[in-house]
Amino acid sequence: VCFILGGLDCSISFVSHVLGKVCVHGRQKEILGVLVPHLTDLTKSDCIWQRICWRLLECVPDRWMEAVVLGFVQRAPGADVLSRLLGNLVVKNKKAQFVVTQKMLLLQYGHTTAVLQNLLGYLSLDSVRRTLLLRVLQELLETWSSSSAVKHSPAEQQLYISKAILICLSHLKEPEIESCRQELLTSMMEGVKCHLDSSLPQLRRLGMVVAESISSKINTEGPVLKFEYEEDDETRELKSLLVQTPPFCVVPSLPDDDRSEKAGAALPLVPESNEKPHTAAPAMPDEELDAELDSDDDLTPYEMSEDKELKIKPPMYIRDCIEVLTGSRAEDVDKWEATVKALESLVRKNPAATREVSVELAKILLHLEERTCIEGFVELRQRAQVAVLTTDPVPVAKYLTSQFYSLNYSLRQRMDILDVLVLAAQELSCPKFHGKTKHSGVQKPCIQLLPGSDSSKDWRRIVDERIKNKTRRFDMGRSHVELASRPNEFNSVAGHFFFPLIQHFDRPLTTFDLLGEDHLVLGRLVHTLAILMYLAVNTVAVTAMGKALLEFVWALRFHTDSYVRQGLLSCISSLLLSVPTERILADMTEELLETQSWLGDVMEKDPDGDCRRLALQNLLLMENLRKKLEAVPS
Repeated sequence: VCFILGGLDCSISFVSHVLGKVCVHGRQKEILGVLVPHLTDLTKSDCIWQRICWRLLECVPDRWMEAVVLGFVQRAPGADVLSRLLGNLVVKNKKAQFVVTQKMLLLQYGHTTAVLQNLLGYLSLDSVRRTLLLRVLQELLETWSSSSAVKHSPAEQQLYISKAILICLSHLKEPEIESCRQELLTSMMEGVKCHLDSSLPQLRRLGMVVAESISSKINTEGPVLKFEYEEDDETRELKSLLVQTPPFCVVPSLPDDDRSEKAGAALPLVPESNEKPHTAAPAMPDEELDAELDSDDDLTPYEMSEDKELKIKPPMYIRDCIEVLTGSRAEDVDKWEATVKALESLVRKNPAATREVSVELAKILLHLEERTCIEGFVELRQRAQVAVLTTDPVPVAKYLTSQFYSLNYSLRQRMDILDVLVLAAQELSCPKFHGKTKHSGVQKPCIQLLPGSDSSKDWRRIVDERIKNKTRRFDMGRSHVELASRPNEFNSVAGHFFFPLIQHFDRPLTTFDLLGEDHLVLGRLVHTLAILMYLAVNTVAVTAMGKALLEFVWALRFHTDSYVRQGLLSCISSLLLSVPTERILADMTEELLETQSWLGDVMEKDPDGDCRRLALQNLLLMENLRKKLEAVPS
């Protein structure tokens, strides 16, 4: 600095080389943790130090530029400070431009939201750099609206890109929005479509939030897009990024006395709670007074406390229920509600009568629509379907599995069929409780009913419980109630639940294509097969089911949808846990070796974190099987 003030030339390239080499060799945190705060203070009001700082970074060799720029972006306390420290480095240096506009935004996704705000705020603070901001926004939108990127990139990266897009939008000015309005509209329409097509609820919600934000920016006066979704912390954080916080709103910490004085000066005077403000009563015109006197507020209410609601008795026979549910008279609405509420218990109390009309009743329940706003209608209908299926498993299972691949059914109805099959299989495979033992004491796996529900989470809990039960523990005394032994009722009907579902998955229909656009239903089907396989443990058909399931998994192992791949890996887990080890080695040795190689590739290369975790779990199960066989004497 003394040389510069004296008008003499000097070079700081040696310091730049030292800085770059220290950062690239892993000491970035130590040196920049001291250097960045000092430079921040020195460049506040001294333009000479600003030029020294710019020159220091410009002289860093390209091979070390990434480590230095990344460290400055991460440790700068704000976008305005970063702009003072870097200057127009991204315009002058191609390597720095690649790191800032490409690598940190499109190739990496581990940086925090504060780093993203620093980076994009830095690009927006200078007119020369704003062209780079618009280019970055365009590239981010191209990635966000690419169906291939949505399918093959992890959800964490999709969230990272969505945050970057919203921050960019918050920095755009009205003329810039006007110049790229058509490009924003096109990207929004393409992006929201491929996000809504995803099977993962998180990605669908991301698409909705970003599309709403873009729509609010390009349609400031007209109607904007509005979706229905449940707001969570992630959604609220995304929406907050669209509102740019000016740098002068950040108030530094003050001493206690100063803080109280400033707070007292800023707040308006509020009367204390025990002091009532005295206001004069306004004079009321005669017309308003007459209108008030003519009102019916003074009428005495009619005494209705003794009234009782008329209760409609539900039908006493199954055939009467069928007549009520298929009737079309409007005056039978109350009776229809009572029938829906009582149907499950009536079916379970009259199994013989139910078997006479089981298929007809299953058909009625499958097509039953809600006539009135009855609370819990979906659950009531599903419980009645499960009761019918468990009462007469074979014919009803044949009917439901045949209807799954039939024409003229909605996707919701097809997923309802899968839910009913799984819940009924769980009930048939579990022993019945007798005596005073309560059902609530035992946790049963359940299938979630929401269209966007991720049943793979429920499946993983089932597998974890199964592994936990196989672990040896030494205990003192008996701490659990002995359950009465009972034959597994699912043993004789497992094939009727399983094999019809696995037969026709590759045959597209006019309105239903599992291997095409209906991959959400395919994902639910795969998870259903995994749970049915798990519940078929110790049954006669378990080996044949395992072989068929392994062929099914092998045909779909490279599916692009991560939800489907998670279900396929769950199928492998259920197969390894349910099929006896001897049968696996005798009938599926070659297939198992190929599967092991595929699991290794999934664990190393799959972009979805859950898929990698499930693949590792399957490899550990295979290793346990191998050790068990080695321990058995020949």
